[in-house]
Amino acid sequence: MAKNLLIVESPAKAKTIEGYLGKDFLVKSSYGHIRDLIKGDMGIDINNNFSQTYEVPADKKQVVAELKKLAKEAEMVWLASDEDREGEAISWHLFETLGLKEATTKRIVFHEITKPAILKAIETPRTIDYNLVHAQQARRVLDRLVGFELSPVLWKKIKPSLSAGRVQSVAVRLIVDREREVNKFNATAAFKISASFSTGKGREIVKAELPQRFEKEVDAEAFLKDCINAGFNVAGLETRPAKRNPAAPFTTSTLQQEASRKLGYSVSRTMQIAQRLYESGRITYMRTDSVNLSETALQAAASEIKSAWGDKYHQLRVYKTKSAGAQEAHEAIRPTYFNHHTVPGDSSEQRLYELIWKRAIASQMSEALFEKTTAQIGISTRKEQLIAEGEVLKFDGFLKVYLESSDEDDVDDSENAGLLPPLARGQALTLNEMNATERFSRPPARYTEASLVKKLEELGIGRPSTYAPTISTIQNRGYVVKEDRDGRSRSFSSLVLADGAVRKTVKTEITGAEKSKLFPTDIGEVVNDFLVEHFKGIVDFNFTANVEKEFDEIAQGLQEWTKMLRSFYTPFHIEVETTLETADRANGERLLGVDPLSGRNVYAKVGRYGPLVQIGELSDDEGAEKPKYASLSKSQTVGTVSLEQALEQFKLPFSLEDFDGKEVSVGVGRFGPYVKWGEAYISVPKNEDPLSIDQARAQEIIGEKITADAPIAHYEDLPVTKGTGRFGPFIKWNDLFINVPKAYDFENLRTQDVEELILKKIDKEANRFIQQWNADKIAIENGRWGPFIRFGKEMLKLRKNPATNDKYTPEELAAISLDEVKALIVEQVPNAFEPKKKKAAVKTVVAAKKTGAAGKKATGTKTAAKKSVAKK
Repeated sequence: MAKNLLIVESPAKAKTIEGYLGKDFLVKSSYGHIRDLIKGDMGIDINNNFSQTYEVPADKKQVVAELKKLAKEAEMVWLASDEDREGEAISWHLFETLGLKEATTKRIVFHEITKPAILKAIETPRTIDYNLVHAQQARRVLDRLVGFELSPVLWKKIKPSLSAGRVQSVAVRLIVDREREVNKFNATAAFKISASFSTGKGREIVKAELPQRFEKEVDAEAFLKDCINAGFNVAGLETRPAKRNPAAPFTTSTLQQEASRKLGYSVSRTMQIAQRLYESGRITYMRTDSVNLSETALQAAASEIKSAWGDKYHQLRVYKTKSAGAQEAHEAIRPTYFNHHTVPGDSSEQRLYELIWKRAIASQMSEALFEKTTAQIGISTRKEQLIAEGEVLKFDGFLKVYLESSDEDDVDDSENAGLLPPLARGQALTLNEMNATERFSRPPARYTEASLVKKLEELGIGRPSTYAPTISTIQNRGYVVKEDRDGRSRSFSSLVLADGAVRKTVKTEITGAEKSKLFPTDIGEVVNDFLVEHFKGIVDFNFTANVEKEFDEIAQGLQEWTKMLRSFYTPFHIEVETTLETADRANGERLLGVDPLSGRNVYAKVGRYGPLVQIGELSDDEGAEKPKYASLSKSQTVGTVSLEQALEQFKLPFSLEDFDGKEVSVGVGRFGPYVKWGEAYISVPKNEDPLSIDQARAQEIIGEKITADAPIAHYEDLPVTKGTGRFGPFIKWNDLFINVPKAYDFENLRTQDVEELILKKIDKEANRFIQQWNADKIAIENGRWGPFIRFGKEMLKLRKNPATNDKYTPEELAAISLDEVKALIVEQVPNAFEPKKKKAAVKTVVAAKKTGAAGKKATGTKTAAKKSVAKK
C-alpha cells in the first residue's frame, strides 16, 4: 500500500498527476464536492451563528467510503484540490468527512499540472486556509438563504416552481433593462456624405467622407448639387507614426469573451473545454482574475518568440491586475509549455488551446507600428472639407500572431479605410462619384453571453468561478433565452452625384437582426419587476458588488463571516415577511385598450402556461360574461404587444377547407402554433405567423408531415419512422423512440441499421426495469448510477433497506412489494398518495425539491414551511 494518499477533484487530473509521482503516492479523485448542505431543508441554523448541516449525497457515499479506507491505511494524506475558495472548501470538507488529523494531513496548491509544479507543491505544503473556507461558506450560506426564503414568495405572489438567486437576479435585471432600452429607442436619421476620387495616375482611388452629417435630406441634396461643378484638391496632408500594443494574457472573463467572439463558444462550453485542458496539463488554472505571468513563463515565452521570429519581435511586458478584489489564482491563463503550439485532442480543445497560446505569446511581443495619413480635401464651392484616412503597417510585431476582437456588432461603417495612394498638398482630384446615404442611429446592443460577462465584471458582480453557472442558470430557469431573431425591412434614401447630375433612389435594408443574443422572457420580466419593487437590495448593482467585496474581505481575514451574514440576513428576512403579508400578486398585466366589438378591456399578462391576452375581467356575478383568452405568438411579448396585435390573436383558431376527408384548422396551443388535420396536431415551423397560413400552405405543412411520418422500413410487420427531436435524430418503432448515434448515416439508414438499433433498444429496455407497477405509475429501474424509483415523472433515490440498514441487494429489489416501495416514496414526497384535491400541494413540494427548497408548501409562508420540514 502507498505511504501517501493524494486527493484531487477530478479523475482526469488524478491520472495526469499520478504519472509525475513515484510508487509511494496513490492519487485518487473526490469527483468534486463530497458533501453539501442537506436537501429538503435550509440546512442552516440561523439562531446558532449560521451553523450548517451537511450530508454526503447518495452518489458520493461509495467514493467517501473508499477514500476513508485509503486515508486510514496511508501515513500521510495530501489534499490537492484547486487553489481558489471552492477548492479550499473541498479540502476542508474532505478533512472533516474523512476524519483526518492535522498531524498526518498536508494541503498543497499549484496552478499548472506539470511535474516541476507538482514536485514544488509537495516540497512546500501548507495547512487549510480557513479564511478562504469561510469566504466560500459565506457565499454558499447566503445564496441558500436567498433562494430558500425568496423562492416561496415568488410561488405565492407570481406562480409555483419559480426560484431566485442573488447574482442571477442581477444578471436578469441587466438583460431586462437593456431590452426595455432597445424597445423605447427611437431611431433618428441623418445623411452621410462619402465620395470617391481619382488622382489621374492609373487606377489610384481616394475615398473620403464628410465628418459631419446632414439631418435633412434637402440639405444633403443641396450639398451634392453644390459639388456638381466644383473643383477638388488636397488642402491639407498629415502623416504621423502610430502604434498598437497587445492585450494582456487571458483571465477567466476575457477568455470567455474572446472564445465567444472568435470561436462562437458559449461561456459554459468554454469553461468545460478549459477544464479539460487544465486537467490534462496543457494550460494553467482557468479560474483567475490575474493577468500576471510567472518568471518561468516570461522566460519561456521570450525563448519561443526569439527562436521563431527573432529578437526584434520580443518585448518583455509585466501586466498587473487592476481588480482590487483579485483573489483566485496568481497567474493568467497560459499554456504550460510555450513550445507546444497546438495539442492533441478534439478540434474544440485544439482551437481553444491555440487561442490561449496566441494571446499569451502575443502579450510578450513587440508593438505593431503604423504610419497614418490624413488628407483634407477642399471643395471650391463649399467651406466644408472631406477627410480621407489611410494607414500603412510598418512593423507587424504582435499582429504576426494575434489581434483582439471587439464586442461591437458593427464596426465603423466608414467607407474611408485602407491604404491611400501617394498624395501632395495642392494636388487636384477628379470626382468619380459622391453619395448622400440615409443612415439611422442604432439602439444599445443587446447582451451576448460574452458582453454580459464583461458587464458583470465591470460592475464587480460575481467572480471567475460564477460567470458561467450564472448565465446557464438564468437560461435554465426560463428567465432568459439565447436565440437568433430575424430583422425587418427598412427603406432608406440614397442620393448619388455622378456624371454631373444628382439622382435619388429608395433602397431597402434589413435592420434589427440578432445573432445569439440574450432576451428576457415574459416571466423573467415579471419576476424582475417584482424583485425590483420589493427587494431592491437583491437586484441593486452596487449592493451586490459590495457583497462580493465583503466576501473578498473574509477571504483576506479582514471580516468575520457570520457577522457579515447577520448584517445581510436581518433586513432581508424582514423584507420577505413584509412582502408575503402586503404585496399583491404579480403577472405583468398591461391594459392595452378596449375591444371595439364588445367594449370590454383588453389585457396582456403572464398566465399559467405562458403569455396571453384577455378580453374582459373576471367577475363573481353569475350572469357576467366570462373573459376570453388567447395565447401570444412566440414573436410577441407582454411588454410590447399592441392592442391591434392582441386582437389578431383572437382570430385563432380558424377553420380551412377539409383536406383528404379530414377537417383542417389553424390554432395556437401550449407548445406553439399548429395545423390540426383530423386528430393530428402538426407544429408550424419556427417564426412562421399562424395567421398567414392559408389553405395552400396548410396542405403543404400537412404534406411535409405525411412525408416525414412515412415508414422507412418495417420490423416484425410494424412500421419504422424517423424524425428529429430535442435530443437529435431518432427512429420510432412500436412506441419506442430510439436515438440514432452519429456513427450511422441518418439520411440513408439501411435495413440492417434499423434492425440493429431496434435490437439494441429492446435489449436495453429488457434490462431497464427491475419491477413495474404500471397502474400506479411506479417502477424500480436500473440507472446510470444504480437502481432508482420512478414515480410518475419523478426519479427518486433508493434509500437503505430498513430491515438491514444497508443497500438493497438485487434479490431484495426483485422481491420488494408495492407497499414497501410506496413507503420509500412517501419518505421523499410526503403527500404523494393523498387525495386528488391536495395534488397541487404535492406538485409544489416536488418542484421545491428540484429547486433545493423542498419542504415549503405552495403557500410559501413561514408556518407552512416549518410544518412541512417537521414532517420530514
